[in-house]
Amino acid sequence: MGFPPALVVENRTYVTELLRRIEDIVAPTVVGMGYELVRVAMSRGGTLQIMVEPADGRPMDVEACATLSRALSAVLDVEDPISGSYTLEVSSPGIDRPLTRAKDYDRWAGHLARLETAQPIDGRRRFKGTLLGLSDGLVKLRLDDGSEAALPLAAVAKAKLELTDALIEEHRLAQQGADRAH
Repeated sequence: MGFPPALVVENRTYVTELLRRIEDIVAPTVVGMGYELVRVAMSRGGTLQIMVEPADGRPMDVEACATLSRALSAVLDVEDPISGSYTLEVSSPGIDRPLTRAKDYDRWAGHLARLETAQPIDGRRRFKGTLLGLSDGLVKLRLDDGSEAALPLAAVAKAKLELTDALIEEHRLAQQGADRAH
């Protein structure tokens, strides 16, 4: 027993518009504090997740999340885009991060990723392979069988890096470089 299709579409549209509005509200503060907005999401349990990362590539720490959380909480309190109560969660993307921006597909080329499309492409919606980058609006992947797939970025509903030894090593080296810089 599910919701009528019209209700589901209407609710999805409302949530999408709400998240875009929240992005518009928080983005100036995030950017002004030296960070980039990675994703804004709302869980069914009422948690508003705002995922950010430092614009200069340095690692994110707990204190930065707390500072951003206080600033964004104040902005959201003034604008009040969400009716009812919610929990604000400010976080970093983590190692096995979601891929949400066009530049993410080039930045993380060479790493393993899972993508899901909104509609089937060549009879399937789920793809797993090595990212080859983004070209002319197409996300390119080398699939496990050695073939290549080119998925329209606009069709990608979800994308996420897979945790691999190579990804962990890249993260470790980035952390070391940041520790040396401080």
